[in-house]
Amino acid sequence: MRRRIFGTAATAVALGLLIPLAGCGGSAGSGADDSGTLHLVAAEYGDGPANSSKAFWDKATADFTAANPGIKVQVQLLPWADIDREVSRMVKAGKAPDMALMGAYSDFAAQDKLYSAGELFSVTAEANFLQPLAEAGSVHNTLYGLPFVASSRLLFYNQTLFAQAGIKTAPKTWGELKAAAKALKDKGVKYPYAMPLGPEEAHAEAMIWELSNGGGYADNSGNYSLASEQNIYTFKWIKDNLVAPGLLGPTAPSQLNRADAFTAFTRGEVGMLNGYPSLAHEARAKGISVEAVAMPVSENLGSGEAPPTVGVADWMMAFKQNGHREEIGRFLSFVYQDRILSDFAGRYHLLPSTTTASRALAGGGLDKNDEQFLSALRVAQLYPVNDPSWVTISDTIKRNIGRAVDPSGDPKAVLEEIAAKAREESKNR
Repeated sequence: MRRRIFGTAATAVALGLLIPLAGCGGSAGSGADDSGTLHLVAAEYGDGPANSSKAFWDKATADFTAANPGIKVQVQLLPWADIDREVSRMVKAGKAPDMALMGAYSDFAAQDKLYSAGELFSVTAEANFLQPLAEAGSVHNTLYGLPFVASSRLLFYNQTLFAQAGIKTAPKTWGELKAAAKALKDKGVKYPYAMPLGPEEAHAEAMIWELSNGGGYADNSGNYSLASEQNIYTFKWIKDNLVAPGLLGPTAPSQLNRADAFTAFTRGEVGMLNGYPSLAHEARAKGISVEAVAMPVSENLGSGEAPPTVGVADWMMAFKQNGHREEIGRFLSFVYQDRILSDFAGRYHLLPSTTTASRALAGGGLDKNDEQFLSALRVAQLYPVNDPSWVTISDTIKRNIGRAVDPSGDPKAVLEEIAAKAREESKNR
């Protein structure tokens, strides 16, 4: 029998913000000592010294210690490519940090390694997390993954290229997207629609398309439904209507990674692609006129039906091993203040995870496009990271889903193969 992967709420959840930016810094070491020092291992969100997360954490920890004499916080920054593996290694070696900010938490929750939000925050503070994110961070209705920053995905299009191709309005259906892609191709646009189904983050692009046809990774009962009729139809449509006519550019979707697609967009080589807020800011900084709209939907959906957007989040978690529940609770309550959380989110054009911080930011710190992303996040669907098997299943999706739209690929066979591996992984958990 297949497990429900979302507890009582059939809400899917995110495996991190999918921004594998390089860089590391901070202090080394693991665990916490008896001298009043907490140890936080956090992902590095910057891509170099100029925008490293170190500046944020240096100020936040200094301000916290000034307000809480006797409690110091040591921060170790690790690249996204390393942090999940390194924290898992620390925990396995019996040297868990007091806190970690990374892309997954459910393995540790399943092992009873984490404090729950109720053990760290007041009832009011726990209730302040945005609803989709709170459900995403919960296992058996208990919140363990504390959402920190988040984002959602929308369809970006290059306004200049659209105008040159004579496209008057943004596409609202798959048929209109295909027509726009053809017009862009006829004008010589290198990537009319950039579809990154390469191994970097194919599971994001795949889920966006699946949701826009009424599918997704789970059914209404919260069980995996990777090879549903809707999903099979989705990839067959992509293969027949976008791949076969050559509307996706010179790189096969299975070989195109998200970072390469985004870079091509900032060079003005892409007509359309799915993206998040920071890409819009990067593109505008390079002179690209960009607009963001909801993902076009399949003609199979009912008139006016609006499927959820894809949301993503990163998770703060607190480990029990060192027994510093009170000190951790005080530090996290400090960091989750509106001004501090909004400061971090604003540095990287992301969205804060709490209702009050989101309202404050919307009232004075968001541009028009960022407001769209915040609105989309409030009703978003996220990946099922609250299921411990998702880490392995998502990797299987990332490395295989692109084959479904290869010229020689069989969408049904590929999806059924992925689904079989998912069933086996779930059974072994």
